[in-house]
Parts: sequence; C-alpha cells; structure tokens
Amino acid sequence: MERKDVQAKYKWHVEDVFPSDEAWEKAFSELEGRIDFSKYRGTLHTAENILAYFKAEEAFSIAAMRVYLYAFLKHDEDVRVTKYNSYLAKILSLLTKAGAETAFATPELTALSEETLDALISDPRLKDYDYMLSRTKASKKYTLSEREEVILTHAGEPLNVAGDVFEMLDNAELDLPEMEYEGEKIRLSHGMYSVIMNGSDRAKRAEAFKLYYSAYRKILNTLATTYYGNVKADIFYQTVRGYGSCLEKALFEEDVAPGVYERLVECVNAATPVMHRYMALRKKVMGLEEMHMYDIYPSLVEDAELKLSFEEAFELCLKGLAPLGTEYLELFKKGRDEGWIDVEETDGKRSGAYSIGIYGNHPFVLLNYRPTTHDVFTIAHEMGHSLHSHYSNTYEPYAKSDYRIFVAEVASTVNEVLLLKYLLKTTEDKKLEKYLLNYFLDMIRTTLFRQTQFAEFEEKAHALAEGGEPLNKDNLSELYLGLNKKYYGDAVVHDEEISYEWARIPHFYRSFYVYKYATGITAAICIANRILKEGEKAVEDYKRFLKGGCSTDPVSLLKLAGADLTTEAPFKAALAEFQDALDRFEALS
Repeated sequence: MERKDVQAKYKWHVEDVFPSDEAWEKAFSELEGRIDFSKYRGTLHTAENILAYFKAEEAFSIAAMRVYLYAFLKHDEDVRVTKYNSYLAKILSLLTKAGAETAFATPELTALSEETLDALISDPRLKDYDYMLSRTKASKKYTLSEREEVILTHAGEPLNVAGDVFEMLDNAELDLPEMEYEGEKIRLSHGMYSVIMNGSDRAKRAEAFKLYYSAYRKILNTLATTYYGNVKADIFYQTVRGYGSCLEKALFEEDVAPGVYERLVECVNAATPVMHRYMALRKKVMGLEEMHMYDIYPSLVEDAELKLSFEEAFELCLKGLAPLGTEYLELFKKGRDEGWIDVEETDGKRSGAYSIGIYGNHPFVLLNYRPTTHDVFTIAHEMGHSLHSHYSNTYEPYAKSDYRIFVAEVASTVNEVLLLKYLLKTTEDKKLEKYLLNYFLDMIRTTLFRQTQFAEFEEKAHALAEGGEPLNKDNLSELYLGLNKKYYGDAVVHDEEISYEWARIPHFYRSFYVYKYATGITAAICIANRILKEGEKAVEDYKRFLKGGCSTDPVSLLKLAGADLTTEAPFKAALAEFQDALDRFEALS
C-alpha cells in the first residue's frame, strides 16, 4: 500500500511539529547559528552563571529536539526518500557538534568542591537542576579535563563503528539463503525467519533454523571480531574514566545500585527449574520425542488469535486499561483522535513499532498494524510509552522530564499486563484462555528469563575481556551455549546452531541494555497487580511515578509505585506469576 492511499485518520500529524519542510529548513538554519556557548566557558562557578548556562543550553536542546523529531518521523514514513535521510543525517551531525561545544560544562562543574556543589544543589534558584547537580557531584571522580572530555565526545563516532558494522552485516550483507515456504521460493529475512519460527510447520521451522544460522556461521569470525571491538570500546571508556568494570559504569550512568542487577540474576537463576518445567510441558503438549530450540516459539494453542480491526483493538485496550481511571483513558483516546498514531503498513515505511516523545510536543507512535493478538498488545504497549512521556513532560521541568532508560519499559508493560489480565478474567472461551496463558508464559519467558540470560552473557563476555582474554567465535559460542543449557534445561535439545545466537543480537551493541527489559517487566507485573488489588490509591501512586521523569533515581521512582527493586519481593512476585500461569495452563490441558 502506498502512503497516499491511507486515510488521514490513520496517519500521525507531523505538521504538529513543523507545518512544512520549508519551516523545518528555516528552523535548522537558525539552529546552526545558535551553537555558541563560548561566553559561558570558565564562568560556571556561581549560581547565577550556572543558571544562565543551563537556560541557554536548555533552550537550544528543546529547539534541536523538535528539529530532530520532524526529520526522524518523516524519514520513517518512507526510508527510501533521500531528502529525509539527508535531514536526519544533518541534525544528527549538528547534535554531535553541539555536544562538543558544550563539553566544557561537565568538567567545570565537577571541578567545583563538594561544599560548593552542595550549596548549588540546595539553592532554590537551581531547584529544577538539583538532581542533575547531585549526579554531577557523584561523577566527580569519573570526569576528565575539558580537553579530554572533548576528545571523548569526538571519539564517540569511531568507537561506535562496531555497532554500525554489525548493522551493515546483519541487514545488508548477511547472505541469507533461499527456501520453499507455502509453495513459493523465498529468501529468508529476519522478519520471515520470525514468521516461520512461530508457524505450525515443524519441518519448515527446522529447515529455516539450520539455514538461518548457517549464514551466521559463515561470517562468525567477523561477527566475533566486531563484537569484541564493541566490548573493547566499553573497556576503553571504563578504563579512562576509572570505573571498576564495564557493568559498574553502565549501572552508575543509570543511577542504579549494583544490587538490583545482582538480585535479578540471582532470583531468575533460582527460578530456572520452573522454566525447565515449562519446556517439559511444551514438549508434552506438542507430542514431541525430541524438542529442539526451533520448537519453543509456536503457540501451544492454535486458531485462537484475536483477529481484530484497529478500531476494535483500540476499544479493547480501553476496556482492559479501565482500572487506570478516566483521566488515563481520555489521554489514551486523545492519542487516536488527535494524530499521535501512524497505523498502517505502507511501502517503504520503517518496520516494527515505537513511541517517541520530546518536551514541548505530544508523543508519536509508529505502528504497522495487522489483525493479530501481538498487534493488539502493541497498541497498549506503545501508548503506555507515550503516556509516560506525556505525564513526565507535563509535570516536570525540561531538566527532569526525560525518564531514564531503566524505567522506559515499565509503563508499556503495565498496560500489557492489565490488558492480559482483563482478557483472562472476562473470556468464557477456554481455548482463548489457554492461548492467553501461553501468551503470558512466553511474554515472561522472552522478557524476564531470556533477557536475563542475555545480560549474563554480556557480563561474562565483558569479564573475560577485562581479564585480558581475547574474545573469539569459540569462547563466545561456548559461553552462550552453556547459558542456554542452564536456562532451558534438559527437555530441550541444545542444537549447535543455538550456540551462535549471540552473533545476531543487535542489543549487544548497546551494552548492558537488555537487563532493563527484565527489571521492567518485574516492576510492571508488581505495579499492575497492586492496581488491580488496591484500586485508586495504587493508581495515584503509579501516576506519581509516571509524572516523576528523572526527578530522582529510577529505583526510588519505582518505589513510589510499589515496586521496590532493592528487595527480592518484586522479582519473586513476577516469577510467581510465571508459575501461576503454568499451573493454570496445565490444569486446562
């Protein structure tokens, strides 16, 4: 389908950002002329001067992100359009330049004494920046000289090349073979591989599995070297800044106590016997003598999909999210009615789904909606992101509005859990109930167990390299296979091909990102259960979290909503949900 054929009500309103390309180009030109912060250099030692600098940098950033947003959205409407590729490249280059221009600020602020920083933190004129300044104080020991910070800023692009190389290999140069599927000869792609893995034709799953990983095996040495380059870049930053490890650096930058990560891994490891039990049940229900890794994806309940139009799916989401109250539902509907959402799949449009929200604009949601259960939940998920952005941007000043990545998946997953529990409560169709329980089991398997497995792989791979052991295809594959056996147990045949899975995970090039999916679903399950149990009081506490932006550390914000990740309770509660869903599924089998 061409974009011009899509009804206006199914397109986002990019004109809410800029009315035209000409307006964007004018704003971009003006922005170029505003990259001059030199008059603030050497002045950041009084509250007055610091406030003036913050206000100037803030005004620039708000304008720059608006320019970025338009280019980003227009690019994703049709990635083939050279004009918008150019727009996006230009603003990204400008943002890099601006980063270098303002690199003096952090070293100047961290050079201040702790007493001076304490005075600034408590100064009422700087109340919008108190958390930022407290983080500045904490980072004193990791901040380098101005000259060194400028060097690190410019080093960012070359040090990120490993990720760029992986993306090029994975999306453009990976020689994925052809196969026959549903009577046609097709070339495997990442998307088609996922379709086949979730399909009911076991022979085709096995064939696709072997063919898919054979393509990675051919370039495994290159991929290992590429990933090692990414890890070495992490070690470079860790070493020059003086962190004890790459993991320590990642947790510090998110303002997350190491105990949270450690508690996640410990609790999930302790629950792997329940995962093994689920694998054994899957093997039994599928009637398999041997269950392979290509058998863990299809639903155990066939022909129970929710095949709804977008309008029907949206209304179902409203019913499922009713416990969040009238205000939340009205905002949710506003997203549909006022052009936040781009619904239809069209030629050249970016695949997948996301939400993007910046200060001073309503959020935007990209969908490629199809009538499947997954896409129904995707509406709830992406609008959860959008309303989190809306609340944070509305109730916090700019300096505190951008919530941290650590909590980014919480609001979206709260919506998914509430919708799922609504469906489980209201359906009278036992087959649909089994399907939804299986859906919930796989949601937890893929988000809590699998992402923790990924996190362990990252931690152990970095530890090997930090200890002086070069990473290669053999030790990376051996490491990954060992973890796969630990997580999935003896009910599964751990095919050789699965030992190469590490080589295809793009998130590994955003080091120590994946564990946040696991902590996110953990917090979300606890918050959703509290909302269903306690009602209005829990909703108000949850909204305090949504409105909190980055006004304090993310773990403290989650405590406001009732998910205390400094204890084992949320992790055990989330894992208990997995066991409960497994018990219910077995009882219906």
